[in-house]
Amino acid sequence: MSRVRTRPTRDDTREKLFEAATRVFTEHGIGGASIEAIAAAAGFTRGAFYSNFKSKDELIIAMLEDHVAQSIQRCLELLEQHKDPADFIEALKSMDRTRHDPLSRAPLLHMEMILYVARAEKRRPELAKRLRARRKLVAEIVETTMANGGRAAPNAAWTGAILLAMEDGFRLHRLIDPETTPADSFLRAITDLQRAIGNAAGDSQG
Repeated sequence: MSRVRTRPTRDDTREKLFEAATRVFTEHGIGGASIEAIAAAAGFTRGAFYSNFKSKDELIIAMLEDHVAQSIQRCLELLEQHKDPADFIEALKSMDRTRHDPLSRAPLLHMEMILYVARAEKRRPELAKRLRARRKLVAEIVETTMANGGRAAPNAAWTGAILLAMEDGFRLHRLIDPETTPADSFLRAITDLQRAIGNAAGDSQG
């Protein structure tokens, strides 16, 4: 009886390259990591790498794009399941962000990759596209959760930009000083702001 050999799909290959690149970048730095080392760490040849990506820069852009896409998908699925704003925030706190998403497990590398791409001016539009996608997602979450709470969001896009900047800021603070910046700092801040806005609204109606 002949044995049927199965070849990895393109998605499987890319996922393995993302995982391998995360390990190699973390160990050797982005600049010091070679394509050969990444391919070898993934169990592939140099040719297999080039059949998926033209360069290391293209691999990094693809990794950032995959990270944003997965983050958006996870949040939209939660938003569908949790209509109440408080329930949604609690669900975010317990959400597994690391499954099939190596950059969620390596936040410092994630920031290094963003800066690496940003240094090349011609690559900045790639980052801008992902930033806009994240802002759109947060704005949608703001609009949906406020509507579910019986309130309208006067400027969801701007509120989303503020919240996203807060999230990025807390992420950086946690990398610098994890002892005073718990992992849930951003979500705790959202809860506090939500409570303060609710109290202010109650006072203005009293």
